[in-house]
Amino acid sequence: MSPSATAPVDAQQPAAPQPRGGVDRFFRISERGSSVAREIRGGFATFFAMAYIIVLNPIILGSAKDMYGHQLDGGQLVTATVLTAAFSTLLMGVIGNVPIALAAGLGVNTVVALQLAPRMSWPDAMGMVVLAGIVVMLLVATGLRERVMHAVPMSLRKGIAIGIGLFILLIGLVDSGFVSRVPDAAHTTVPLQLGSDGHLNGWPVLVFIIGALLTLALIVRKVPGAILISIVAMTVVAMIIDVIADLPAGAWGLTVPQWPGNPVATPDFGLFGEASLFGGFSKVGVLTGILFVFTVLLSCFFDAMGTILGVGDEAKLTDENGNFPAINRVLFVDGIAVAAGGGTSASAGTCFVESTAGVGEGARTGFASIVTGLLFTVALFLTPLATMVPSQAATPALLAVGFLIISGSVRDIDWSDYTLAIPAFLAMLMMPLTYSITNGIGIGFIAFSVLRVVAGRWREVPVPMYVVSAVFVFYYAMPALGLT
Repeated sequence: MSPSATAPVDAQQPAAPQPRGGVDRFFRISERGSSVAREIRGGFATFFAMAYIIVLNPIILGSAKDMYGHQLDGGQLVTATVLTAAFSTLLMGVIGNVPIALAAGLGVNTVVALQLAPRMSWPDAMGMVVLAGIVVMLLVATGLRERVMHAVPMSLRKGIAIGIGLFILLIGLVDSGFVSRVPDAAHTTVPLQLGSDGHLNGWPVLVFIIGALLTLALIVRKVPGAILISIVAMTVVAMIIDVIADLPAGAWGLTVPQWPGNPVATPDFGLFGEASLFGGFSKVGVLTGILFVFTVLLSCFFDAMGTILGVGDEAKLTDENGNFPAINRVLFVDGIAVAAGGGTSASAGTCFVESTAGVGEGARTGFASIVTGLLFTVALFLTPLATMVPSQAATPALLAVGFLIISGSVRDIDWSDYTLAIPAFLAMLMMPLTYSITNGIGIGFIAFSVLRVVAGRWREVPVPMYVVSAVFVFYYAMPALGLT
């Protein structure tokens, strides 16, 4: 079924120009004020901004052991990660028709590796991820997930969008090495520092600084392809520096800017289908198993919700009330990605906030997701090439996009109504400070419900907000109740 009949509409476009061919008509490219060239640039920018997941997800999952001491094979994890991202992103492009790419979620894979796997086998853990995806799809089918999203007040939505902007800005600064975590051995309450030792030093950090200045300068000059130009240019610079400076191993982090000796890699599908839907319940019990599924579900549900709202708002795909028309298609694909990630042992797939890099390039339709998905497909066989872009060359895009999101949302918050402003404020701060989109949303929801009740305006709180706030309260109370 064509997404053209029900996909989100850019309500801010005064008149839709005539489409220029079948692709334009199918994806409504001209109607949304975009072009094929912008969509292609956006697809490339998103891919390079999130290509680190090809390396990072296998490291996180591959470093953990299940209750039997088994570890997942690194090569098989790379194949699972890449193909799941390609499948989910292509599906989002065709069905959802939005510029949102999907891959294994970093928060969820940590839960799977550190909470689920040590208590059961790997197939059991991945089976619980599949169950979480099935529940997500059921929530979408019943309309509950959409009702929850529509129940969020506009000011709180803007706060969530700003929080995502701050979050991806912090991700960019940390991944580039511009700021780093102060080690526990320092015995200080200061959590972050400039550079690796309180100072900016090293060639990789210099690459990030130059890349950030180049990206921002190109954006100020309104140069088409600013983000992609910067990523490609700084990758070349990083390769030259790596050769000349002869940097030690680990200087660039996970991704070294070196031309691989053999750019072709043979995919290994050994982990596909290795999931046991209900095996984990026999290991941990029904109640604990349900709580594990609930934990995965909660992270997937609200991480995706925040990303969808943030990307949609930045791409101007929402209506005057801040809603996505026909969002159920987008949410259903997200549920499929969760289940697919469990079925391939890549962990739950989810919408990636790095999609904003493509939106920053002008992407407005699912055609950009098609481009990103095809690049992941190619990366399935050319993984060494896909992982040669260092984070220092890609993260300036997150810095620029973070600014664009914040500047476009902060003015729309009703700061005069404290029952709206305070929850929005908390949501936008908690995301970067706790390094979690879910935490920001949860704290914002709880604050909104409580403050409206305290103000005697409890009737103005939609029922879904009360329900979700109660769920978050239970979620945060689980450790104290001994349920984790």
